[in-house]
Amino acid sequence: MTADGLVIRVDPATPVPPFEQIRRQFADLIAVGRMREGDKLPPVRQLASDLGLANNTVVRAYRELESAGLVHSRRGSGTRVAATATGTDARDRLAEHARNYAAAARNLGVTDDDALAALRHALATPGGDRHR
Repeated sequence: MTADGLVIRVDPATPVPPFEQIRRQFADLIAVGRMREGDKLPPVRQLASDLGLANNTVVRAYRELESAGLVHSRRGSGTRVAATATGTDARDRLAEHARNYAAAARNLGVTDDDALAALRHALATPGGDRHR
């Protein structure tokens, strides 16, 4: 799904639930400033249709984002990035991603050294931040 040049994808092969994949991607876009205060998220029905998901899946992702203070929803005007979202501490988000990466590495059964080597390689590789 592409909205204003932003791509949201759901990978059915991953054990991460679709609502969480959507939530994470929007949270990341907000955290890195690709979506800013007042930017509008795609309408629930449009995003659900584009991704081939039930409306309730997208609704849950949006509710999670709203609970975290990243967006606000108003009937008739849609869901927009909240003012407080732009002031979120990047280190907290980085720590969350690190925990998720560590859990994924454990699930793969790789050693800590291999996981760290993969991360170092990704950081050192030009374009290594393009994971979507």
